[in-house]
Amino acid sequence: MKTIFKAAALVCAPMTAIALTAVPAVAQTKQGLAVVDLEEAVAKSTAFTTAITQMQTTYKPQIDALNTRRAAIETDLKTKGDALQAALKAAANKPTPAIETQYQQYQQAQQAGQAELQRMSQPISLARAYVEEQIVAKLDDALKAATAKTKSEIVFKKAATESFGATADITPAVTTELNALVPSASITPPAGWQPGGRQGQPAAAAAPATPAQAPKSR
Repeated sequence: MKTIFKAAALVCAPMTAIALTAVPAVAQTKQGLAVVDLEEAVAKSTAFTTAITQMQTTYKPQIDALNTRRAAIETDLKTKGDALQAALKAAANKPTPAIETQYQQYQQAQQAGQAELQRMSQPISLARAYVEEQIVAKLDDALKAATAKTKSEIVFKKAATESFGATADITPAVTTELNALVPSASITPPAGWQPGGRQGQPAAAAAPATPAQAPKSR
C-alpha cells in the first residue's frame, strides 16, 4: 500500500534532499537576476542534516516499530485486496451486496491503518517540524544576506524558471547564510510545543496520506 507513508520518509527523506554537498563560493549574478529553492536551502543546511542524523538514532525504537506495523498493515491490505479481486472475478465483475460489504471492509481497514501509522509517527513528525521551524525562522534573513552578497536585484523561484545559468542559482549562498545563522537545531520540542509555536494545544495529527485506490479487477 504505497499511500501509507513509511517511517523512513518521515525521518530520512528531507523536503528535497538531505545529502550535504559542497557549497561553491558566492558569485555575483549576472544582470541582477537570480533563482532560489528555499526548501533545498533548508534541507542542505548543516543544522537540518545533522538533526536528521540525530533523529535516526534518537527515534530508532519508534521508527522500527512504525516500520514493523506498516509492513503488517500492508500485508493485511494485500490479503483483503486479493480476496476482493478474486470475488469480483468470480462474479464476472458484477457488484453484489457481498462484494460491496467486502469493499467497505477493505476501505475501513485501509483508513484505520493510515490513522494508526499517523498516530505512531507523531513524535517523529513533531521533532522534524521543530527542527524545520528553528531553521526557517532565519530563512528570510539568510535570503536577504545572500541576495545582497550576490548583488541580486530580482529573485525567482527555481521551480518556476524554465532555464538558468549555474551562476544564477543562489540556493547554495542561502544555505551558507543559514549555516552561519543557525549552526545547529534541537530535535527535542519543548513540552506542549506545536508547529507554529503553539503551546499546550492537543497534538495535531500528521497530514493524512492520499487515500489509496481500491484494487481493480483484473
